[in-house]
Amino acid sequence: MGAIKFAISVPGETMNQVDRAAKRLGWTRSRYVSVVLARVAQRERDAAISKKVDAVLAELDGQDHETVKHLQRARREEGTEW
Repeated sequence: MGAIKFAISVPGETMNQVDRAAKRLGWTRSRYVSVVLARVAQRERDAAISKKVDAVLAELDGQDHETVKHLQRARREEGTEW
């Protein structure tokens, strides 16, 4: 997918912090902001998936204790964010 340009208003100090962070990484401001936005969006998707998985596990809890325990243990041990 191609890049999309957009304009936003950001406090000056925030942009100074963004510029310093981007420079420290050797990135452009655009790349830095893109990476940050992508990570935030990924966390939102992961949180939504985790919420759905938790709901399914809650439903299974009364039916299939071994499967639920196995999945919960795997999630904790691997630090899985669905």
